[in-house]
Amino acid sequence: MNRRPIIALTPGEPAGIGPDVAMAFAQQPLDGDLVLIADPVLLADRAAQLGLSFTPATWRGQGSDRPAVYILPVATAHPVLAGHLDPANSAYVIACLKRAVHGCLNGEFGALVTGPVHKGAINDAGIPFTGHTEFLAAEAGVAQVVMMLAAPDLRVALVTTHLPLAEVSRAITRAHLSGVLRILRTDLKSKFGIPDPNILVCGLNPHAGEGGHLGREEIEVIEPVLSQLRSEGYRLRGPVPADTAFIPANLAGVDAVLAMYHDQGLPVLKAHDFAHAINITLGLPFVRTSVDHGTALELAGSGRADASSLRAAVEAALNMVKPRMNTDEHR
Repeated sequence: MNRRPIIALTPGEPAGIGPDVAMAFAQQPLDGDLVLIADPVLLADRAAQLGLSFTPATWRGQGSDRPAVYILPVATAHPVLAGHLDPANSAYVIACLKRAVHGCLNGEFGALVTGPVHKGAINDAGIPFTGHTEFLAAEAGVAQVVMMLAAPDLRVALVTTHLPLAEVSRAITRAHLSGVLRILRTDLKSKFGIPDPNILVCGLNPHAGEGGHLGREEIEVIEPVLSQLRSEGYRLRGPVPADTAFIPANLAGVDAVLAMYHDQGLPVLKAHDFAHAINITLGLPFVRTSVDHGTALELAGSGRADASSLRAAVEAALNMVKPRMNTDEHR
C-alpha cells in the first residue's frame, strides 16, 4: 500500500504562469506523489516552450513504488497561447478544481495545492467566482472557512476576504468573528502543531476606534467576542491598532495575526516575504495551500516566473499531511 503523501496540483489559469511554475517544480526531487490535474497538451507545450523535460505517467488512482509526477487529464476548450486570456477556457479551470476537491474528499489525494486563477476571466465567462477560498468552501459543503497567508515567520488570517471595502464593516458580526477565531485556533493546533496559539487581533478602524470616536465596531463587536473567547481559554491580544500591529515588539510570541480585511494584513505579509508566502484555507476537511501570487500573464512562457511560492506551498501541504497519515496508520 502506498503510504506516501499524494498531492493534487491544479495549475490554474492556463494562459498564466501557473503551468510554468508547475513545470519548473516538477523537475525537482519529490517527497511524495504529485498529481497534476490539467490538460496534458497545455503542459507539454509550456514545458517545450521553457526548454524543460516533461514525461509524466497518467494517474490511475494510486502511485508506484517511488515518488513520481502524474497527470490527471482535463482538456481545455481551446488551444492556449501563453499570456493571452481566453474566457472560453474558464470552465476548464473550474473543472480541474472540482476534480481535485472530489479527490480530496474521497481520500484519493492527501492535499490540494492550487495555482493562480484569473477571477476576471472566469467571471467574463459567466461563471460566478469570487476566489478559491469561497469556491472550495462551497464545493466541500463547509459553512465557514478562513483565509490565512503564511511566510516562514509570519501568519496573517483574515476575517473578511474578497469584499468591496464598503461592505466590510457589516460583514464583521459577532457570530462571524467568533467562528473565524474558533477555526483559526483549531487549525493552528491541529495542522501546525501549536498547543496553545497566541493570536493578535487587529482593530477595524484607525487607532482601533479611538474609544468610539473613530468607529464603534471595536466596542460593539470585536471586544465582546474577544472577551467571551478569553473566558473559554483562548490567548488573544487586541483589538490592536493595525498600524502598529506588525511592529516586532507586538509580534513577539505571536503565532498568527488576525486582520479584519484583505488589504489590512496582506500587504504587510507580502512586503515581508513575497517569494515564500503561501495561501492556506483553514476550516476545510482537507489540506489546501496555494501560491501567493497572481497569473502574471506578462511572464507566461518567458522562463522568468519564480517557482518559490509553489515550492513553499507544496512543502507546507506535505508538512500538514504527514502527521495525519502517521495518526491514521496507528489508529
